[in-house]
Formats: sequence, structure tokens, C-alpha cells
Amino acid sequence: MEILQELYNMTAFSALFKEPLTILMLVLAFVLLYLGIYKRFEPLLLVPIAFGLLLANFPGGGMNVVQDDAVANMTILEIAKKHGIMNMLYYTLIKTGLLPPLIFMGVGAMTDFGPMLRNLKLAFFGAAAQIGIFTILISAVLIGQPLNEAGALSIIGGADGPTAIYTTIILAPELLGPIAIAAYSYMALVPVIIPLVVRFTMNREELRINMKKQEKLFPNKLKINNLRAVKIIFPVMLGTIVALLVPSSVPLVGMLLFGNLIKEIGSDTNRLFKAASETIMNASTIFLGLCVGATMTASTFLNSKTLLIVIGGFLAFAISIFGGIMAVKLYNLFAKKKINPLIGATGLSAVPMASRVANEIALKHDSNNHILQYAMASNISGVIGSAVAAGILITLISN
Repeated sequence: MEILQELYNMTAFSALFKEPLTILMLVLAFVLLYLGIYKRFEPLLLVPIAFGLLLANFPGGGMNVVQDDAVANMTILEIAKKHGIMNMLYYTLIKTGLLPPLIFMGVGAMTDFGPMLRNLKLAFFGAAAQIGIFTILISAVLIGQPLNEAGALSIIGGADGPTAIYTTIILAPELLGPIAIAAYSYMALVPVIIPLVVRFTMNREELRINMKKQEKLFPNKLKINNLRAVKIIFPVMLGTIVALLVPSSVPLVGMLLFGNLIKEIGSDTNRLFKAASETIMNASTIFLGLCVGATMTASTFLNSKTLLIVIGGFLAFAISIFGGIMAVKLYNLFAKKKINPLIGATGLSAVPMASRVANEIALKHDSNNHILQYAMASNISGVIGSAVAAGILITLISN
């Protein structure tokens, strides 16, 4: 019996029975793995996050992240020795804010600004869609939430996972797990949320506005003769402007534009482009997901703040879509050349999913109404807009 008791104590069962909430976290990890693997909800990040969550909640595994200022003051070797490898990775790669900018560099390397540059007017609707961020920020503060937590919650409305993670690391690192899960879950639910908002905000006539017909009726007077040169100049000029106006957004926007620049230069920087879009991007995504998942233990995740994040994140997401649609409707009141409000709905950072969803909705109402290239103009500008909004929040709140 003593031997059996020793064997039992050696396993994790006794710890699980002492902390039953840990079982709920393990179930949540299995659910997220199911959604990532079988339902294909943002699998590139949801699968690493779910597996990090699984590792963190195995009793005795020592793979959970310890949120403690005392740990942050230790050396890397001390952290690894006392708190394990996952804490070493978290405090080195996540707490320093290193990985989100690296992922932005990869995103920039995979982004084509051509659709936005050819339809620059549509880029303003990407800015209008950031209204969800500031609406939820103000609302959260009014109901009594601390300003730093309200800022971290509101950034979910930008529909950009790395931006949400980067902002949360600086403003409210204790909320990193639930905010990351909410951000990526709602990004995966873009095909559900956009049609839901569109159903209550647009009529059939607006859905049938054909952008190509509008182009024929009111052709653009300004045409780009050398698009390649413009694509090379654009990231340099925009990076300079953003750096001067919103310096705190440079880590995200600057790396995004650098990644895009090495893509557009071509063969001379092809090796850099491949490293940014493949090797660095993939490695950063793996470590980011695992470390974020490892912050999600029962004590940090199963509380009222998580419920607030789930509800507030959804509202921020929906309001951002609503804001983009309303901005287009307002424009159409004064313009001869009408714009399909679906383009405003893509002012989120969920590229290119939001654009594909908007295009599918338009095609259901008119089989010849292909709006994908126009939606991408607003969609791509939303990436920049959310990063700038994050910079504004960081500047206003952290100072």
C-alpha cells in the first residue's frame, strides 16, 4: 500500500483533485485545439496558444508563467533555473515586447499595399473603423475599470492579434491570456460577425452598389504611372510621418513598413524578404502562441475580468464594423460616386478574411459585383490604423 501511495503521489491526479478548476482549463485547452485543428479557426496561432494552455495546466509540469515583478528583475539564467524554460521564454520574448513587432515585420513582408494605393480614398474608412477601440475604452472607464485595463480591452476592436498582445504587454500584462484568446477568437469569427452587423445596418440597395460600374461612370482622374516606385517610396514616407506624429506606434508600424519595403525592392533584398516572411515569422508565431497560452492558469483566467473581456471584445469588434459602414454611408450622402458600405465593414485588421467575407456578401446580392480589390484598400489601411491607435493608447495611458 505504501508503494501504491507513492506511485499515486508521483502522478498529477492528487493535484488535480485539490484544484478542480484546473480541469476546466484543460477542457478549455482541448476545445481550443479542436477549434484550431478541425474548425480551422486561426490555426497558426490558436493551436500554439491552446497547447501552451495545456502545458501550463498540467500539475507539476512547471510550464505556467509566473506574473511577478520580482521574476522580471532576475537574470535569464535565474529565471530558467527557478521558474523553468517557459518563464525564461516569456520574460525574454514576450515581456520585452520583442515578438509582436517581429510578427508585424512578417505581416508587412506578406502585404501588398497596391490595392490601397490605387484606391487611396478608401483607406480613410480603415481609420473610421477604429471607432470601436475608443468607444469601448470610454465605456469601460465609465463603468469603473482601471484605465490601463480598459485600454488593453479596447484594442481588441482593432481585430489584430499581435497589436492586442503588444498593447496588453505594456498596459496590463496580467490580462494577456484572455485578451489574446478573445482577439484571435473574434478574428476567426469574422465570417459570422460581419454578416451579423451588415444585416442590421445595410439595405439591399446599398449591398448592390457595384464598384466597377461606379468606376466607369466616374473614372479616377489621378492614375499611377509607376506603381513599383510608389510602392517603394510609400513605406519610407509613411514610416517617417507616423514616427513624427505617433512615436510610440513605431515598433509596430515601423516593422510592418520595413517588412513591406524589403518585399517591394525585389531581388536585391529577396533573402531578407524570405527570412522575414518565413523563418522569423514562423518562429515568432510559435513562441508567441506557446507563451501566451502558458499565462492562462485557473487563477488568472477564471474570473470576472475574463467575462468582461469576452463581452467587451465582441462589442469593440462589432462597433468597429458598424463605424466603418456608417462612415461610408455618410460619404455617400455627399458624393456622386457611391461606395458600397461593405468596404467600410472591412476596416478591420483581419486581412484578408474581412475582405473575402465582404466580397462574398456582395456577390450574393449581385453575381457581377466583385469588390475584393476595393475592400482590400480599407482592410490593409485598418492594419496601419489599429497599430497607430495602439500607439496612441500606449502614449496616453502609460505616461
